[in-house]
Amino acid sequence: MKIAVIGNGNVGSALTRGLGRGGHDVATVGNDPERAREIARGAEVVILAVPFGVLLDVATALAGALDGKDVVDVTNALTEDLQLALGFDTSGAEQLQARIPSARVIKAFNTVFAGTMDSGSVKGQQLTVLAAGDDDEAKRRVLELARSIGFDAIDAGPLRNARLLEPMGIQNIQLGYGLGLGTDIGLRLVR
Repeated sequence: MKIAVIGNGNVGSALTRGLGRGGHDVATVGNDPERAREIARGAEVVILAVPFGVLLDVATALAGALDGKDVVDVTNALTEDLQLALGFDTSGAEQLQARIPSARVIKAFNTVFAGTMDSGSVKGQQLTVLAAGDDDEAKRRVLELARSIGFDAIDAGPLRNARLLEPMGIQNIQLGYGLGLGTDIGLRLVR
């Protein structure tokens, strides 16, 4: 697939490496709005790997270029002091979908650390990526992308389930940073 990764920090860079190894055509950009619009227009899937605090602004700046696209929200809905920014009656992903209604938003990759996003594993153990979204075909494509990196990719239901995935991502951050387990950890669904 042709992928645009908006954001070239730890998360964007790791996803770019993993998707590239998975055989996808990946273009990435940092803070360059014109280039971001250009690569988003040419992509099948657009991954927004930007800080949560600027997510809606970035989406607004890219709005026309995102029409008809699968847009993957990988952000964690965090405040500056690493607390949950939104409650359980909405999610960052749902707010993003409202901002770009002509796109198909999928929440994914937020429950894994950047250090695992290029391989899908920790210490030889495959990790799970959960993807929530309202468009089944878009969600299928995002799950396929996650599998191509090496993740066990699981459909987590409709986009409203991002209300559950976002706190799950923050719990992972609390385990890694707050409780000192480090970032060489991850979640795996055993079934």
